[in-house]
Amino acid sequence: MNWSSQIITHAHALPAAVYVDTTYDLIDKQLILKPSWQLVAHLSQLNTTGDHVVCDWAGIPVITVNTGDVIQTFYNVCQHRGGPLAWKNGHSKILMCKYHGWNYHLDGRLKSAPEMQHNKNFNVCNHHLTKINTDIWQNFVFIALAPPPMTLAELITDITKLATPTTFSDFAFYRRDEFVVNCNWKVYVENYLEGYHLPHVHPGLNALLDYKSYQTQLNQWYSYQFSPIDVAGGIYGEGQAHYFFIYPNTMFNILPNRIQTNQVLPVTPDQCRVIFDYYYPKQITADIEQLMTEDRQFSDQVQQEDITICEAVQKGLASGSYQPGPLCQKRETGIHQFQEWVRTAYRQAKQ
Repeated sequence: MNWSSQIITHAHALPAAVYVDTTYDLIDKQLILKPSWQLVAHLSQLNTTGDHVVCDWAGIPVITVNTGDVIQTFYNVCQHRGGPLAWKNGHSKILMCKYHGWNYHLDGRLKSAPEMQHNKNFNVCNHHLTKINTDIWQNFVFIALAPPPMTLAELITDITKLATPTTFSDFAFYRRDEFVVNCNWKVYVENYLEGYHLPHVHPGLNALLDYKSYQTQLNQWYSYQFSPIDVAGGIYGEGQAHYFFIYPNTMFNILPNRIQTNQVLPVTPDQCRVIFDYYYPKQITADIEQLMTEDRQFSDQVQQEDITICEAVQKGLASGSYQPGPLCQKRETGIHQFQEWVRTAYRQAKQ
């Protein structure tokens, strides 16, 4: 296939094969997702030495730990025979493999290994967990499994300024929702990247936002969609809705007194896992409690609408009848940017 760059005035959508074929699923994981910054935790989940958060990153197990000195992420893989160090988020003084009981210090150094003293020349100093590059922005913890093309600071430049008046440090993690959606991960991402579908798919969200004023701005490594909030149409009060898509699969959805993050991870060519984390002000008032309840109901409705349309689109792409259509120059600039990133990766795969 021809993966040459396209200008927005003549851009067409990607061909159906990239959403259904295993070959492209493997390229996506190795050349797009693995060498990128991935959101794995928030500092409010790691307040105390020994706190840890586990994550399954597209089939790769990782664990982020407050070591007492730094926040560090490791592969959640014992160096004996690959067992897990933790099944779920929690707190531990040591990291103990759930398979054979090998014990690691919080900084990844092996502390002890049952009965291994019988092995000639066995030395705990020769064994340690494998570290993963870890960085923090506005209390959000990111990792990179392979060297990304940019630093974390370069990736998210100016987002704090654009999200004004939101102060990220005022928020704490409260809950996580996960959904398995029967569509390619790129289908779900592209659905996020445009407001073109709002009047047709999301009646409640469309009432909340001012569609005529809905805009998209492009940065080198992210797109920014924003709209004034119609106070009469929703529960969030006066302000603006901010939607940041951060290359290649992370979203920050910011409304007054609420931050929601999304991450989209491939499972199979026609299935993805979507993670929703919710953050609210550290100081919970009665008004915030009411907002949290109503926000969950509203968000669940929007998510179900997105699932329905994304799964229908996946069926359409797999039908054998689809030919790529032209992108809307006014409403689909974010999709064009994303698809240019994808084309770049596919060109690299051909080299």
